[in-house]
Amino acid sequence: MKNLVPNKVFLTKGVGRHKYRLKSFEDALRAAGVAQQNLVQVSSILPPRCKVISREAGLKRLTPGEICYCVMARADTDEHGRLIGTSVGIAVPKDRNNWGYLSEVHGYGMNEQEAADLAEDLAAGMLGTTLGLEVDPNKAWSEKEQVYRQSGLIIRSSNITQTARGMRELWTTTVAIAMFLFD
Repeated sequence: MKNLVPNKVFLTKGVGRHKYRLKSFEDALRAAGVAQQNLVQVSSILPPRCKVISREAGLKRLTPGEICYCVMARADTDEHGRLIGTSVGIAVPKDRNNWGYLSEVHGYGMNEQEAADLAEDLAAGMLGTTLGLEVDPNKAWSEKEQVYRQSGLIIRSSNITQTARGMRELWTTTVAIAMFLFD
């Protein structure tokens, strides 16, 4: 049996539009480059020593029909003008022997920056608390980010974010995905 601890991860995103909700989702996955995979959603742990690679390098490693584990944020709307947003945040610990965190944000009315900040804030916050860092949850992400960086325990946080506005007579779907890979 294959070792089910991923050693690589890449981030991708997409938006799709179609008169049918399922096809809109398919088009969003296609835009993200992962429509030909069988996706299995998992929770939010970034395994120890899991290397973050580029989208391009990750997509090259995929095989059609492959079962792939991922952390996915998805939002759909059929309301004209409604803003939807999805984001996956990632927080990587300085000590690569520790695990990191991924977070999913999906919702309505958030612009790209708001969704991105929330996703990074959630991922860094979850990692921070496991490392003993307690940060005032009422502070803005920019303030909390400085505390995390100054601690020396979190090496970096980032995100992949997709937003879109609904269109008349079409479903609109956004996805943000962290795709896990195995050697």
